[in-house]
Amino acid sequence: KASADGIGESSPAVVNGIAYIGDLSGVMHAVDVNTGKALWTFKTGSEIKSSPVVVGDKVLIGSYDAHLYGLGAKDGKLAWKVQTEGYVHATPAVVDGIAYIAGCDEVLRAIRVSDGKEMFTLSSGAYTGASPAIHNGHAYYGTYENEVLAVDLTGKKIVWRYKHPERNFPFYSSPAISGNRVFVGGRDKMLHALDLKTGKSLWTLMTRARIDSSPVVSGNNVYVGSSDGKLYVVDAASGKSVFEFEAGGPLTASPAVANGKLVIGSVDGKLFCLG
Repeated sequence: KASADGIGESSPAVVNGIAYIGDLSGVMHAVDVNTGKALWTFKTGSEIKSSPVVVGDKVLIGSYDAHLYGLGAKDGKLAWKVQTEGYVHATPAVVDGIAYIAGCDEVLRAIRVSDGKEMFTLSSGAYTGASPAIHNGHAYYGTYENEVLAVDLTGKKIVWRYKHPERNFPFYSSPAISGNRVFVGGRDKMLHALDLKTGKSLWTLMTRARIDSSPVVSGNNVYVGSSDGKLYVVDAASGKSVFEFEAGGPLTASPAVANGKLVIGSVDGKLFCLG
């Protein structure tokens, strides 16, 4: 059971029969999936909105106390913690034993999961609430300065920046990558498709409210929720809307797609499963 403060934007991670979740009182919980029994808790200094990530024998969690924590996945013991200069809001992306977080301190950090060693930092020049998408040695993420960035992780440099020519709004949604395209939702109410190599806009799809939901690509389609209460199914190649599902309440969560079904929860507490 989570605290009276409840659970914010943290999504559970389930690995080896254990569910991990952070709550708004700053406590990370590990719960036995079969019995619902608490296995351990770990208290951070402030609210947790980041989602846990399990890597080998460790679980990573970011807290609003400005730290990223590496905990023992089985026992919840602190292995290491890394201090940043701002809230750790986004969920880290992990590739080859390195966790990447782009944070509220305007810095992209690469942290080695085994011991918490900071491998490098790079200034994004803007506050970031999204998790980076990592693909072929590059990180892609949107910022509150209304840009989407592509960072070369080997060269440790920004290789392109995308900004819509007219509508300048923050990006809070985390990008999805498929083929040679990056898909990302904006607070400009649009879903943007960008060329992976150049950052050039391929198409945009306008919805009726901000898109904080992170898109998911499955088959030829991109799935994304909008705060206008609709789930959009969009043709990834053309940007044409194939189908719109009316959920009735704002959709800020990201859809999950598995076994031919799509699951998404709305802000007004409903969970939808579409075939």
